[in-house]
Amino acid sequence: MLKKKKIIVAITGASGSIYAKLLLDAFLKLEAQIDRVAVVMSDNAKQVWETELNDISYQQYPFTFYHKMDFNAPFASGSAKYDTMIIIPCSMGTIGRIAHGISNDLITRAADVILKERRKLITVVRDTPFNLIHLQNMKTVTEAGGIVCPAVPSFYSLPKTIEELAQTVVDRVIDLAGLEKESYRWNE
Repeated sequence: MLKKKKIIVAITGASGSIYAKLLLDAFLKLEAQIDRVAVVMSDNAKQVWETELNDISYQQYPFTFYHKMDFNAPFASGSAKYDTMIIIPCSMGTIGRIAHGISNDLITRAADVILKERRKLITVVRDTPFNLIHLQNMKTVTEAGGIVCPAVPSFYSLPKTIEELAQTVVDRVIDLAGLEKESYRWNE
């Protein structure tokens, strides 16, 4: 029997709200593999979601949402034993603060906890191009045990819509999180 996962989803203000939406949608369908999903959004993430997706559908998910400054959230401590944290999309400011141990909000505190507990941190960075500071911060997070998964879609599945294209990134994130989901596999 597969152990159900406890997952933190952090949504920052980087462009790419579609990735967060598709991930939350997928988690609704993967409930048999997931014990709980905790969500924290930055203020900028809400604004970007509303701009890019033209709605406030993030309010309609049945997951527990935490305020960005709620340091009483269970996952602000390693004792809560959350397995995985996915930051999608992850701004360069967020990855920079994580790389330098600056826990000034719940997102960066939770990432710090995940790394110190040697659990899985997946950062879906979205900005481009990368400057040297971005690359050094991503290197630091990787050396600390995190996974940097740039929001770079694949095309070999021949996606027909923007959602199908973005789904190629989300499917990769789901694989990295250790969840089972039917998706396109190269040459299968």
